[in-house]
Amino acid sequence: MRAILIAAALLAGAAPAAAAPAQTASSVTAPASAFEQDRQSILAQAGQYRVHFDMRENVSFNADYDPMEGKLSGGSEIVRVVYDQGDRISLQHILVMEHEGKAIVIKHWRQDWVYQPEAVLAYVGANEWALTPVTADQRAGAWSQTVWQTDDSPRYGGVGRWTYANGMKVWTSEPTWRPLARRDAVLNPVYDRYLGTNRHALTPNGWVHIQDNMKMNGRAGGEPIAIVQEDVINTYDRSTSYSPKAGDDYWAATQEYWAAVRDAWDAAIAVSGRVYVEEEAQTGVVTGPPLMELAQRIQDGEITTEAAIIQGRAIIETATKR
Repeated sequence: MRAILIAAALLAGAAPAAAAPAQTASSVTAPASAFEQDRQSILAQAGQYRVHFDMRENVSFNADYDPMEGKLSGGSEIVRVVYDQGDRISLQHILVMEHEGKAIVIKHWRQDWVYQPEAVLAYVGANEWALTPVTADQRAGAWSQTVWQTDDSPRYGGVGRWTYANGMKVWTSEPTWRPLARRDAVLNPVYDRYLGTNRHALTPNGWVHIQDNMKMNGRAGGEPIAIVQEDVINTYDRSTSYSPKAGDDYWAATQEYWAAVRDAWDAAIAVSGRVYVEEEAQTGVVTGPPLMELAQRIQDGEITTEAAIIQGRAIIETATKR
């Protein structure tokens, strides 16, 4: 059963889930009211939801490629505040499901927000991410969003601004590179990366995450070639139709371990401002299964948090050496 849960976690984590420790500006320069409005928009994403995932390839830009049929799925997901430090906010997503009367919990993706960042961890291709400077003009009044996978390894990062026109509260990123999601990687596709634009918009009953992804082939070097455009619309509707207890219990039991794992990733990135992590189509990043397994063993009482942290650090150190 544990192997099944880990496989499911990696499948789920691939759907959205890269980004990074960014340095914040030394002071907040935007009006306090605008800054606080942005903060509250970010924090409004925390809660308990029914989620619907809608992925559709729409337009082919390659004569030999036919867009795939759309994919619809869904689940129950809680979003919890990991920390709120004013100009730095972290939100953890946790899937809470039920199978044959038993609760199944899967740690999902994490989103970190930084106000007026000096750098953001961006995907640069070939399983590698690098801290990328953000110019003064780009970061003024802006927030970076860094997305991390189920094992807290990086996925993508970008910078954008919250806007409040036309009765909408929306954050929109600039286009950013992302690695393949597992749902595509297992198909051995002709493309090898995405160029995606993110929008997070609050709705009357929750929020929606909209991705405009151009799937590209950059394997030959030079300028990547567009293959097909995809829309991903993940809708988070507030719900009290299920109990979040299993997810909250998991987080309470493992959050100290995951905090140490986050620190280990940050340390690996800080060595050179870059990090390389090998990925496999079937399982995603190679660190995923062992790091997720250690968290499960903590909750099952099979290993202490301290011992798991030692093993987790070793896993990351080994995986990020080149």
